[in-house]
Amino acid sequence: MRPPASGATILDMRFFAAICAVILLCGFGQAQEKAAPPSELKSVTVPAAIDHNRVVIIAEVPLPDGSTHRVHAWVDNGNPDLYLSRRLATVLGLAVSCNDHECSSPPPREITVGGMAIPLADIKEAKIPLKPVSAAAVLASGMGAEINLPSSILRHYDVLIDFPGHKFSIGMPGTIHFRGPSGKVQINAENGLIQVPSQIEKKKFNLALDVGSSISFLSEEMFDQLAAAHADWPHMTGAVGSANMWGMDEEPKWKLMRLDRLQYGPLFLTNAAVVALPKTVIDFFEKRVGMPTAGLLGSNGLQNYRVGLDYAHSTVYFEIGNTFTFPDFDVIGLVLRPEDDGRYTILGTADFEGKPSVLSGPDGVQPGDHLVAVNGVPVGGSTMGQVWSMLGGTPGQERKLTLERDGKEFNVAAQVQHFLGELPDEKDSKKKKK
Repeated sequence: MRPPASGATILDMRFFAAICAVILLCGFGQAQEKAAPPSELKSVTVPAAIDHNRVVIIAEVPLPDGSTHRVHAWVDNGNPDLYLSRRLATVLGLAVSCNDHECSSPPPREITVGGMAIPLADIKEAKIPLKPVSAAAVLASGMGAEINLPSSILRHYDVLIDFPGHKFSIGMPGTIHFRGPSGKVQINAENGLIQVPSQIEKKKFNLALDVGSSISFLSEEMFDQLAAAHADWPHMTGAVGSANMWGMDEEPKWKLMRLDRLQYGPLFLTNAAVVALPKTVIDFFEKRVGMPTAGLLGSNGLQNYRVGLDYAHSTVYFEIGNTFTFPDFDVIGLVLRPEDDGRYTILGTADFEGKPSVLSGPDGVQPGDHLVAVNGVPVGGSTMGQVWSMLGGTPGQERKLTLERDGKEFNVAAQVQHFLGELPDEKDSKKKKK
């Protein structure tokens, strides 16, 4: 096991990660046109940015004149639908139609990853978020991707997500050599969604495998039962860090907890952080996957692994590649919403040990304030991952938050807190009982 990093090292790693994400998501993302070479590749491996725990790669899509356009693609095996940004649909010359909720278009003919062409013939239509022109270049606010790689496409291939190595591999069935503990899973043959046999405290159920989700979820019913039976398991209210997914209105009220032990297929995970998921959402997931499910394991629990998806044999692999404990919740206690104009709105703050974690009120943070900068570094136009890298660090470190309210800017000092601390060691628990 690697020794714990010093405070300065953790901080440096966070800012280094943010800079790397900027380089990949911005520097390589300029539109480029070139002749599309015929592809006979059977498998490829390409660099991946792990941005807010989400896997983003560089890909290319064909233009009407036969050249290609370079884009950022989000690897989202937990979603069967293909999504495009409005800008990308326009660049590709696709016919776009809209209703009051969203737009749609025919899909591109294919998407090319590392020179390997991946046909999109199975996709009937591409969904396009209904966004203003100022935000037409991304799938979702706070992300840098213009297209996703959904489960309905990935299911035809071997897939390997190397979180520690920041790499993504895809190949024809049988071309990728998977390693590590493996387990049989259930895969919906129509859309490629994966359910993994799981167990908590000898209770068996299914949990989805979703590397497109920055955080893990558990049904509210099971969450509440476990919380009532284990008051010592760390829990909190407020979606900070990797739980701050999209900045939805309900995120400040989300309930979080660390599970003592989760058996997930061949894995035995400890201190896994989960969010309670309402029954209505669980019902939606069950209908889409076509079988009972109790939630999903997101990429927050997989950062140390190389995750192999062998769709052809309904098998998943988890090869350990790192033993570092990622401090997902050593952060400033804000809950943020990325706006279409690139700004970040503060939805609320999380309490820490029964007290507000950030100064609130007229002289502090209020819901509706805009986060302008962290330690003088502007956050406007950044991804969620980049902003949370700025807000993270070693507990006790101070950050200067530049806020904007009613057109005026002011500064507030805030400390990094150790939210959702790890479970107490078993030996310590026995000592306390004595």
